[in-house]
Amino acid sequence: MKRLLLALALLTTAGYAVAAATPGLPVTKATAGAEVYIISPQDGATVPQTFTVRFGLKGMGVAPAGVEHKDTGHHHLLVDVKELPAAGTPIPKDEQHIHFGGGQTETTLKLAPGTHTLQLELGDSNHIPFDPPLLSKPITVHVK
Repeated sequence: MKRLLLALALLTTAGYAVAAATPGLPVTKATAGAEVYIISPQDGATVPQTFTVRFGLKGMGVAPAGVEHKDTGHHHLLVDVKELPAAGTPIPKDEQHIHFGGGQTETTLKLAPGTHTLQLELGDSNHIPFDPPLLSKPITVHVK
C-alpha cells in the first residue's frame, strides 16, 4: 500500500502525460529497437463508424496474455486516451483501453461520429507496459 501512495512524477511522451515508474515494481525490459505501429487506418483518415484497425510490431513477437516468452507481448488499443498507464502498473481494461490478450493483430472498431485518437501500447504477459514503453505514434481518425 505504501508504494501506491508514493508520488509519481509526470513525463511527456508523444504529447501524452505518462506517470513514471514507482521504484521496485516489476517491469519487463523492452527489446532494443522494437517498434509498435498502426498499419491502418492512416493518420488523418476519414472512416465509417465501423472500421478495421491493423496492428504492426517490429523487433518482437506477439504472444497471448499470460504466456511468458522472451521478446514477446500483446497489443492494447488506446482510444482517446490522454494519460498513459503508469509504468509498473497494469494497463486498465475499459472502453478506452482495449486488450488483445489473445494475441490478435487487428480488430473491428465502432466509434461515434467525430474525431478520435488511436494509439497502440504493447504490454507484457501481465498487461504491464514495457520499459521503456512500446507505444505507437498516436493517429487521428475522423469518423463520419
